[in-house]
Amino acid sequence: MLTISVELLHGTFRADPDGTANTGRLSRAEWPPSPSRLLAALIAADGTRDRCRLTDGSELEWFERLAPPIIHAHATPRQQSLRSRYVVVQGRGIKRGAHMEYIGRQGTKIRPGVRAAPRDPFIHYIWDTEVPPDILGALRKRAARIGYLGTSDSPVRVRVKTLLPAGSPVVDRFVPHPGGELRIRVPKAGDVQILDRIFDAWREEGADVSRIQFPSLRHEARYRRPDGVTPEDRGEVVAWLRLNRAIPGRRVSVITSLFKKAVLRQHENLIGEPPPMLHGHGFESTGYDLARFLALPDAGHPRSRGRIHGLALWVPPGTDRATRIAARTCVHSITHLFGAGLEVAVRPYTGEPRPVAARPERWLRTSRRWVTVFPAVHERRGPLDVAEVARWCRHAGLPPPVAFRSTRPPLVSGGVDLAPVEVNRPGRPALPYSHVELWFEKPVHGPVVIGAARQRGLGLCVEAPEKGEPNA
Repeated sequence: MLTISVELLHGTFRADPDGTANTGRLSRAEWPPSPSRLLAALIAADGTRDRCRLTDGSELEWFERLAPPIIHAHATPRQQSLRSRYVVVQGRGIKRGAHMEYIGRQGTKIRPGVRAAPRDPFIHYIWDTEVPPDILGALRKRAARIGYLGTSDSPVRVRVKTLLPAGSPVVDRFVPHPGGELRIRVPKAGDVQILDRIFDAWREEGADVSRIQFPSLRHEARYRRPDGVTPEDRGEVVAWLRLNRAIPGRRVSVITSLFKKAVLRQHENLIGEPPPMLHGHGFESTGYDLARFLALPDAGHPRSRGRIHGLALWVPPGTDRATRIAARTCVHSITHLFGAGLEVAVRPYTGEPRPVAARPERWLRTSRRWVTVFPAVHERRGPLDVAEVARWCRHAGLPPPVAFRSTRPPLVSGGVDLAPVEVNRPGRPALPYSHVELWFEKPVHGPVVIGAARQRGLGLCVEAPEKGEPNA
């Protein structure tokens, strides 16, 4: 076994996963740090070819051929959006007197992006492979010279071992899996040679060299999340929309109904007859095979008001790629929703940091505790106990909860209290409904939507802090 352990000395990690940090549109930090960054740090530690001082560089070619590792790291680090700031530009030929504090210098705006702050500062990369002694020794020499990972304000201590460190506090595991929903960059054979070619061109031509002139270094592997959930197990949100203005949360049934009608209309106009999973006709099962039209409200913050800022379309597990692409195309082609006294413009979400309720990561978090924002409609009449709620969760593709709490008023700030006429549809039997708090044994990945009306967005849950223990 080969284990490379990284300790975040400041307890945080910052890196730009896709090159968007300097645009100000980066909304989520890279996590876990990719194995490709580890290879880059090893290269920088002792160079390559004639620039090597402590090694001969053969260990890098051996390392880049390894299969994607298992990664032990905290599953849900806190995301810290860093504020932009102005710094002084050094050099000749710059405009003078353009900085507020240094009148003889020019200032430029820096957008640092987003920083991850995990609960545990340790990350372990584990490969199930035999390591030749000379390779092990060379990797250890390079690891000892690594000062940071990602950016220079993420100092690290790196150790190379043949066993997982005893007493490691990290219990979450990112495991390579063909059906995993995470894509993490990994090294590939030939990466070191490509980086050498880029460096040689830079030495000859300077800043005119662009990496697009060379083969891509963005090799990705699919990983399962630590909760073991994949798109095949839980389905997938294929499209996110943002409203041009917030609407009251009490209009959730109206906005999701208009959203569904618009998707069906666009599908028929652009592609053809919509598939049954979108319109719902002909199904006699639990309904887990149907799409969910979700309204995204502002909830979970002390000042939340429960107003709807966005929309999302979730498709069930097993939906083929062509159907997913068609559904996404239809959603992104919608520009307005109108009817039932409501008119609102919509557009695809493009990474804006505000409003938070419209951001995908707000609903794709992982937690053991989830609380409904819109009340959940009971699937049948009768007493509500943990067995019945477990039945709801099974129908929604979720594991059974270990405990729950049910009340008529909302249980979270921004939760919406609906009247019966706002929940039950005309001509349909009226069912009881309530707000519910769920506790799971292991963290569950969102979006979490429960109850008989989950196709209409009712029963949508928000992740809540795991304070205390549930009362079973």
